[in-house]
Amino acid sequence: MPFNDGARLDPSQVEDRRGRGVGPMAIGGGGIGLVVLLIAMFFGVNPSDLGVPTQPQPQSGALSEQGAGSTTNLDAECKTGGDANTREDCQIVGFVNSVQAFWTDEFASQGSSYTPANLVLFSGSTQAGCGYASGAMGPFYCPNDQKVYMDLTFFDELRTRFGAQGGSFAVAYVVAHEYGHHVQNLTGALRGSAGARDTGPDSGAVLIELQADCLAGVWARNATETDYLTELTNEEIAQSLDAAAAVGDDRIQQQSQGYVSPESWTHGSSEQRQLALKDGLESGDMATCDTPGWAP
Repeated sequence: MPFNDGARLDPSQVEDRRGRGVGPMAIGGGGIGLVVLLIAMFFGVNPSDLGVPTQPQPQSGALSEQGAGSTTNLDAECKTGGDANTREDCQIVGFVNSVQAFWTDEFASQGSSYTPANLVLFSGSTQAGCGYASGAMGPFYCPNDQKVYMDLTFFDELRTRFGAQGGSFAVAYVVAHEYGHHVQNLTGALRGSAGARDTGPDSGAVLIELQADCLAGVWARNATETDYLTELTNEEIAQSLDAAAAVGDDRIQQQSQGYVSPESWTHGSSEQRQLALKDGLESGDMATCDTPGWAP
């Protein structure tokens, strides 16, 4: 899904914290176990939903930003769609701009207002409104500060470890999924599920994640109308569906622990995630995501 070369990007919607890390810390005295990280690392997990405190305690002294700061200047380097076609960080800016332009218009068409949310690019670790954020957790949305957090090394992991196809639309799917959680937050869907810690293929936790996949598909179907992107191709649709399958709970569990335990699913199986994304792609209507055929 190439960007229109002349499209004007708005880098103010992306905060660049790359090159700055958070000082040493511990969570609950013992850190996060590998299994919890693997469950948390793919898409939209608020760390506090997995029992991680929203205010982690440092091992020594207060949490602090380390390093000299980002080596890039998104304002200077990400100005047009042409820049987004040649740089990964500018590509993220472009996808964020397109996603938010769509939801702004969609909310307005329904007589309500969309509140923009920034995406935070970081490397290694950073501090979020939901607590300590590690790149090992993968991209996630934090409702406390209404921001999306993303370490770009996630996409290397997605391709090399979990076998997802490369291509820009796999990236677009991840961005759009996280903003799907922001839409849920604005509509009250996330608040309605707050505190629910049920797991399994028929759980409320899985439904929230599948709905975010569906909302990502709704944006993708309408993305060209935002004037940032060219027409979606069949190859790019295949990339998005492949990425959805790659982050299914069953695929992650098989890869990480050698067996599948459906009772612990928090995001849905590969099949569920593909079906939810496809539902949004085919309808282009967010109402579809409220009464889906794939719901538990």
